[in-house]
Amino acid sequence: MADYKAPLRDIRFVLNDVFEADKLWQSLPGLDGAIDAETADAMLEEAGKITSQTIAPLNRSGDEEGARWNDGVVTTPTGFKEAYNVYAEGGWVGLGGNPNYGGLGMPKTLGVQVEEMVYGANNSFALYAALTAGCCLALDAHGSEELKNTYLPQLYSGTWAGTMCLTEPHAGTDLGIIRTRAVPQEDGSYAVTGTKIFITGGEHDLTDNIIHLVLAKLPDAPAGPKGISLFLVPKFMVHEDGSLGERNAVACGSIEHKMGIKGSATCVMNFDGAKGYLIGELNKGLNAMFTMMNYERLSIGIQGIGCSEASYQSAVDYARDRVQSRAPTGAQQPEKAADPIIVHPDVRRMLLTMKAMTEGSRAFSTYVAMQLDVSKFAEEPEAKKNAEDLVALLTPVAKAFFTDVGLESCVHGQQVFGGHGYVREWGQEQLVRDVRIAQIYEGTNGIQALDLMGRKTVANGGAFFKVFAAEVRSFLEANQAEDMSEFVQPLAAALDNLEELTALVIDRSRNNPNEIGAASVEYLHVFGYTAYAYMWAKMARAARARLNDDADGFHAAKLSTGRFFVKRLLPRIHSLSESVRAGSEPLYELDAAQF
Repeated sequence: MADYKAPLRDIRFVLNDVFEADKLWQSLPGLDGAIDAETADAMLEEAGKITSQTIAPLNRSGDEEGARWNDGVVTTPTGFKEAYNVYAEGGWVGLGGNPNYGGLGMPKTLGVQVEEMVYGANNSFALYAALTAGCCLALDAHGSEELKNTYLPQLYSGTWAGTMCLTEPHAGTDLGIIRTRAVPQEDGSYAVTGTKIFITGGEHDLTDNIIHLVLAKLPDAPAGPKGISLFLVPKFMVHEDGSLGERNAVACGSIEHKMGIKGSATCVMNFDGAKGYLIGELNKGLNAMFTMMNYERLSIGIQGIGCSEASYQSAVDYARDRVQSRAPTGAQQPEKAADPIIVHPDVRRMLLTMKAMTEGSRAFSTYVAMQLDVSKFAEEPEAKKNAEDLVALLTPVAKAFFTDVGLESCVHGQQVFGGHGYVREWGQEQLVRDVRIAQIYEGTNGIQALDLMGRKTVANGGAFFKVFAAEVRSFLEANQAEDMSEFVQPLAAALDNLEELTALVIDRSRNNPNEIGAASVEYLHVFGYTAYAYMWAKMARAARARLNDDADGFHAAKLSTGRFFVKRLLPRIHSLSESVRAGSEPLYELDAAQF
């Protein structure tokens, strides 16, 4: 298994050449000059070192050892605590955090690059910091000044960790039926009682305290999701001077034995009248929690990118080294018994699919992060509103498409290894196991597709989609030069097709609500491939501009990879589109008893 190396060259290309992130940062008043290209480059270099040299070496051993539970105490794999201390001391936990409370205040366009590196290095390790960051987002947006002053500095510093406690044994997607109760107390706090499951980092030994954000209902709360409130429940109580006090009435009942991410403690958490504090308004808990969902869902999507990159790096090294059979056109290395398998068409198909989709994903994650930055830091109302609309539209695409193609890429990587890909010590089977969860948690990909098709497209008559389509049309009009036609023309055709599908489903859904769910998954994938065609057109434009300064062939390779995407992968939209056009009737011909 090749050692993971942070893909800094490609990250810099996307940030600097494709999206000119420095210009964006300098144009956003809310960033207040917090970051420039030079600072960003230094931070990326340092992130590359810590992920490649400190975190990645713990990936396989962490999988082999796993997190361990013993009478309520959870121990992370050997080396995790020391690596987490190094990571926290570098300020990485609070990278995007509010500077008023000790965060570094960096833009999401920088943050997504660091997240990809951490996920690529070690999925299990990455999740502890990712959940803490999500906890901080909700607390910063909705918590009282007292709660923020007490908890955010310790969370940003990595001294304490955070969780999100949503799911219950009977309530996953349908959070409106949760049973966890919060009873008001005379001192203004709440006694929280209930059981939460699948809680990432609910208990561990990495930090001195763990801060749980818990969804619960008051006894007299309205039924359904409108009765949910959000509470902060610390593992250890915090004194006024910031020191830790007695243990709160919250305990880890067990940890799950999982297919993958075995170094990440996935916990059953029992709250037995635990002291909690209201975040935001009563009965508005889902609103508070969803403040951070766009960030968290993008982060989980990036898990798919990180796994894809790690799998690709290993598969390419193996394909260059492993010799089997001769090339179809004759011996390429006649001095050896056989040629390296990278000469074979099917191996190249798999490697190029991995490369094209991973690089497309990286560009798209940066593009979505730009919208998050504009929506957060811009002052101009129209720019802010357009960015907010794009964030709403593109977040489910990013989460679901990144992770769907992430699994596909990891399976390709495993297949390149043949039998060795199925053997543990080569690492590819772990990546397949680890990446699989990303399609399931933070809202399954089917739910993401339903969100895209139903809430984000049909419900507003395609208003959000029109913002995206208008931007792509503007790009197409500005790039009519002949040397861009091989990318622009397929993009234009794909956009025409997507616009047609969007109008079709909106129209059909007026008479049959089943049409929304029936079209949703295929529609999301058509959207994903079309969005990647846009990303590849932008990357092709940037690569062409640098061809005269291309000593190592990096930019020429970028163009060749883009051509592979346009010619071999983008055509997948045709079969997917036909599935959408087939409508919902084939799904409902069988009665339930006939399945």
